[in-house]
Amino acid sequence: MTRNRENNRSRRSKVEVTPFQIMDCALIVRITDQLPALNLREFRERVADCPFDSIYHHFCETVIRPSFDDPEFHNDFARWARRALHDHVLAERLEIINPYEFADLEELRKVVLDILDDRLSEIHFIPWALHNRQFFFHSATTVIFDTSLTIDSPEHLCTAISQMTTGSLYYHFWEARRRTPEHTDDFTEWLRGWDGEGARMIKALSKIDFYYMSLRELQRTLVELSDKICGNGARP
Repeated sequence: MTRNRENNRSRRSKVEVTPFQIMDCALIVRITDQLPALNLREFRERVADCPFDSIYHHFCETVIRPSFDDPEFHNDFARWARRALHDHVLAERLEIINPYEFADLEELRKVVLDILDDRLSEIHFIPWALHNRQFFFHSATTVIFDTSLTIDSPEHLCTAISQMTTGSLYYHFWEARRRTPEHTDDFTEWLRGWDGEGARMIKALSKIDFYYMSLRELQRTLVELSDKICGNGARP
């Protein structure tokens, strides 16, 4: 056991990896210039023209919004179809969309439009929302904060993740997929610098179906994985 620890220490001494900088973030949400939609046909027209940032917000930034507390739906389009238009069929079709399965937001938009067009061709009457339930298209600016906290080695991941805020989890696991060259999370990018020591954790991270998790559910999953693989952790 002592020899193994010495060997591990010797290997790590040869690896010079910049410590992982833990960041935090918050959203500043605003209404776009798009007109609100009161019925399904208007909604289809607005989706076709809305900016990419709006599509991203309604699919990917809902998880960090304090106001989004409906675990039944993971995107705003599905939620509005169900709650305002009372179209359960459309809501279910929109809900099963995982935006991270698409190469870019234009492809995501096309899939959404195809679903809306199919639904419009099936129904005889255009569903309307009440005036106070119209759909407003939003976008958001991400404000990033440096927490001054770092992670020095893979075995410290568990403790660090267990203490992260939801803003940090979102920034490093969700928002990172917009920033990193391979559209992956920041933990994976950092672990690649550890000469194979992070390989098992990288593989485990790639298998997480994170989109349908809340940030706290994601946190528990990450803590369990890092504790099992890297060790020396603490559960939240």
